[in-house]
Amino acid sequence: MSPVAIIGAGITGLTAGFYLQRKGVPVTVYEASGRVGGVIQSLTQNGYLAEFGPNTILETSPKIGQLVRDAGLEKRRLDPDPRAEARYVVRYKRPIAMPGSPLGFLTTGLFTAKAKLAVLREPFVPARRDGEEESIAEFVLRRLGREFLDHAIDALVAGVYAGDPYKISVAQAFPKLAQLEARYGSLIKGQIFGARERKKRGEVAKDRAAKFSFDNGLQVLPETLRLALGDALRLNTSVTRLIQNSSGWTLELHADGQDTRADHSAVLYAGTAYKLASLGLETAAGLSFSSFSEIRYPPVASVVLGFRREDVEHPCQGFGMLIPRVEGFKILGTIFSSSLFPNRAPAGHLALTSYVGGERYPELASLPPEKLFELTCEDLRVLLGVKGKPTFQHSVFYPKAIPQYNLGYGRYRKSMSDLEAKAPGLFLAGHYRDGVSLSDSIVSGCNVADRIEAFCRTLRHDPKDERAQVT
Repeated sequence: MSPVAIIGAGITGLTAGFYLQRKGVPVTVYEASGRVGGVIQSLTQNGYLAEFGPNTILETSPKIGQLVRDAGLEKRRLDPDPRAEARYVVRYKRPIAMPGSPLGFLTTGLFTAKAKLAVLREPFVPARRDGEEESIAEFVLRRLGREFLDHAIDALVAGVYAGDPYKISVAQAFPKLAQLEARYGSLIKGQIFGARERKKRGEVAKDRAAKFSFDNGLQVLPETLRLALGDALRLNTSVTRLIQNSSGWTLELHADGQDTRADHSAVLYAGTAYKLASLGLETAAGLSFSSFSEIRYPPVASVVLGFRREDVEHPCQGFGMLIPRVEGFKILGTIFSSSLFPNRAPAGHLALTSYVGGERYPELASLPPEKLFELTCEDLRVLLGVKGKPTFQHSVFYPKAIPQYNLGYGRYRKSMSDLEAKAPGLFLAGHYRDGVSLSDSIVSGCNVADRIEAFCRTLRHDPKDERAQVT
C-alpha cells in the first residue's frame, strides 16, 4: 500500500501523521513552508520566551494528555502557576476578576443587579424550538440580556475567534450552549444536570480544563512530532492538485523549483480553508473545493511586550484580561504570560501578550510594528498602569488568522462530509472543521487518524480470503 499523504504540518497534520505511523500506516507529510507547527511559534530572546500563536493547551479530552505521554513529553510538560487562575474582564476601564462561584457572581462588581437578576431568571426563559439558526448575540440577548452580551460574551467571542458576536453562529461556534438549551431548556439547568454525562465521556468544559505548556514553549510539541516523523516529512513542498484514480490518489507537487507527482492510497488535508479552496481537484464526480474560499479569516496581530515589574501597577496575577468593544480600547485582550509559566521573562520583569485586529478592528492588525507597540502601550497604561518604555517588544501579523464559524457555516461542514463520501480516501480535518482551539486541532488529528486507519484496513482486505473461509 502506498503511503497516506498528509497536506499541512500544523498540529492537526502532525498529530495525525504521528498516530498513523504508530498504527503501522505509512505516511508522507507535505508542508509548503520551511517549518512545522503552523501558528505555533515560540521565540526565545533577551531572557524572554514569547508565544505568537496559542499560549496554552487546554486538556479538554483524555486524548490530549495521551499525546503528551505518547510523544515522551511528560517531563517537559509545564503546568501554570496556581496563583494564575484569575481571569479578568474589563469594565469601567479597569480589569475586574470574573467570579468563580455562585456566591462570587452575586457579589461581583462586574455586573449590575439587573444583569444578575437576568441570569437568575434564565432557567425560566422558554427554549427556542423553531429550528432557526441564531447568532451568539441573538442567543445571549434572548436568554441573558443586553448587559451580559455587551460586557461578557462580546469579550469572549473576541478572545476565542477574534470575531463578531452578531455574525458568529451559536450552533456552529458554541455547539454545547445550543445543545444545553435544546436538551435541558436552560443553560443553568444544563450545567447542573449535564455534568455527570460529561464526566462519563471524559470531557471537560474549556473554562474548567487544565491548561499547560512545555519548558521551552508550545513549539516543543510540533518539533517533537517532527522528529518522530523523520523522513516522512517533506518541508518546502507545495501540493497543487489532487487527482483521483483507480488505485487511490496522485498528487501534483512543487518543490525546489520543480514539478513532480506522487501516488498515495489516501489524502488528508490539514491546512487552512482558504488554501484548500485554491487546491486543484480532479475526481470522477467532478468535485471542487472552490466554495471554501468564502470562509472568512480576519487579520490579527500578536504583540508581546516586556516591562520591568515596578513599571506595572497591576499585579497581573492571573491568566489575563478580555476587553469588550463598549470599553473603547484598541486591543482585544491581554494574556499575563509571565504569570502563567516560569521563564517567560527575566527576573524582575513581566511579559504581556496582546492581540489587535480581528473583526472588531481589522484595519489595525496590519499597522507597522512600531504603531502596534504604541497603541498597545497606550491601552496598557490605562488598564494596567504601565509606565516607562518596554524592555522587550515583538509582533507577528497573521493576515488570515482564525476561521469564522459565522451564520450558515453548517453548509461548509456538510460540503466537507459530502466530499469525503463522494471521493473515498479523501479526508478533511483541522481548525476549519473541528474547532479553532489548539486542543480542538489535536483531538481532530487523533480522530482523523482513526478514520484513516479504518479506511486503510478496507484497502488491505482481500475478498478472496473471505470466500476461502466461507467455503
